[in-house]
Amino acid sequence: MEYKIAVAAGDGIGPEIVEQAIIVLDRIGKKFGHKFTYENVAVGGAAIDKYGDPLPSESLEVCKKSDAVLLGAVGGPKWDSLESSKRPEKGLLRLRQSLGLYANIRPAVLYKELEDACPLKESIIKDGIDICVMRELMGGIYFGERGQRQGKYGAEAFDVECYSEYEVERIARSAFEMASKRRKKVTSVDKANVLESSRLWRRVVERVAAEFPDIELEHMYVDNASMQLIKNPSGFDVLLTTNMFGDILSDEASMITGSIGMLPSASLGTEGVHMYEPIHGSAPDIAGTRKANPIATILSCAMMLRDSFNLSEEAKAVEKAVAEVLAKGLRTPDIMSQGMTLVDTVQMGEEIAKLI
Repeated sequence: MEYKIAVAAGDGIGPEIVEQAIIVLDRIGKKFGHKFTYENVAVGGAAIDKYGDPLPSESLEVCKKSDAVLLGAVGGPKWDSLESSKRPEKGLLRLRQSLGLYANIRPAVLYKELEDACPLKESIIKDGIDICVMRELMGGIYFGERGQRQGKYGAEAFDVECYSEYEVERIARSAFEMASKRRKKVTSVDKANVLESSRLWRRVVERVAAEFPDIELEHMYVDNASMQLIKNPSGFDVLLTTNMFGDILSDEASMITGSIGMLPSASLGTEGVHMYEPIHGSAPDIAGTRKANPIATILSCAMMLRDSFNLSEEAKAVEKAVAEVLAKGLRTPDIMSQGMTLVDTVQMGEEIAKLI
């Protein structure tokens, strides 16, 4: 089979980690008889520098015509002074919106080999960590009305959080369907004691839950959820939440699994083209130093193989290779510990590819 992938390497460490992910995909193609073709597209700061637009129309059209999109990372201090509508992150938001990517799936799994990199006590992680964060991706405060104005105390700024019943129902149903394939529990995270949008969120989630009587539903305020992720991470199965809360909580979940460099994500939508990316940012401070961990991007490709191409065996081969590399004691700087072998970005990618 032949699959066309739009590659948006982006900014900072993006090109380095994407390069290693493509090496792994090509190895999968060679072993299993598939052909992956890649078309590079400019998104984020790189697109601003070249075209003056964080998402040129040409890039968007290529993404729409592809079977999947692989994204590295976007943004960096170089573009921080630009107005919000022209910043790199705006290109990413527009891409998600144009592809109808409403569900961001972020698995947070603690590999046994990385237990020493987890900052939590052994007594807390003894039952393991296996959380799936289901983050709503097209609504909420990131897409709401925003601006600056003169107020009672002078200059002020505002961002509006808004959710429709349709948006909440759509992501809630995805969360319950995911839970039905896992340990049958959904924790819906909101701030319903303060926010009107959260009260609507909770009401709709409960309505959807009635369609899944075999799935346990618990509600949790976001401040408590941030504490419970540290105190009792094994108590979570599928964590369902809003765009902003999911952005924050999934980063917290990444650190209790060893490093943000380990967590992949899949953004699934209504238009048939899904996007895959590591959850970390562009890390411009280490760009070009070969210190970046490519594992999150490589695991994102495993999600692509499974969710976009229906290649479960191939996805398992990638995940198995990652586990074997960690079992051999190979570590990039972010997950390095005493007694392990330090490797760089390229070496980690090559070693994973060799084990497929």
